[in-house]
Amino acid sequence: MTDSFFKMLGISQDQLVLCANQTLYMVFVSLFLGSLIGIFLAFVLVLSRKNALKENRFVFSVTSYFINILRSIPFVILLVFILPVTKAIVGTRIGTTAALVPLTTFISPYLARLFENSLLEVNPGIIEVAKSMGASTFEIIWHFWLPEAKGSLILATTIGAISLLGATAMAGVIGAGGVGDLALTYGYERMNSTLMLFTVIVLVIFVQIIQSVGNYLARRARKV
Repeated sequence: MTDSFFKMLGISQDQLVLCANQTLYMVFVSLFLGSLIGIFLAFVLVLSRKNALKENRFVFSVTSYFINILRSIPFVILLVFILPVTKAIVGTRIGTTAALVPLTTFISPYLARLFENSLLEVNPGIIEVAKSMGASTFEIIWHFWLPEAKGSLILATTIGAISLLGATAMAGVIGAGGVGDLALTYGYERMNSTLMLFTVIVLVIFVQIIQSVGNYLARRARKV
């Protein structure tokens, strides 16, 4: 039964498992790295904006323009444009690991804006109370800002993960592999509509799982 199913798809079970692992690897590693960069950029924005704790219009403007410039570059163009940077960082321009550089570069500014909105949703009164208590900037961030924004930050990260899932399909341009590349290489190019439909179903399942887990964690965070 299993053998006939994969024969109908035109691929082996090992190929499918490998591509699924490649997709998950690209999504979650780049999501982790992108989240670290994104939360840093988000705090730079919220702390340096007008009337904020560390108001600095120059830093705010430079950071905001930098984020906007990166967000305006289509991913396929970004993928090719930073190939020299990819080569310098990971030692190769092709492969699953090489795709982490453009994927992280793509998702970081996107998450930065989402995280910025999440942080700005926190009641300013809470920050003012923390400040009046003599808390340092780090203490305000760690003990007040992040806990209050935790639920919203989780949902923002969930959206980022789903966006990355779509971007991994385009990463096939540099031989990154993954489920999306499987659909293009073995499905579209070989006119295998059965495989294309199957990969779409797999990606839909991935999205549903990611969204469900994100919603659950966000609900838990908001009840704490």
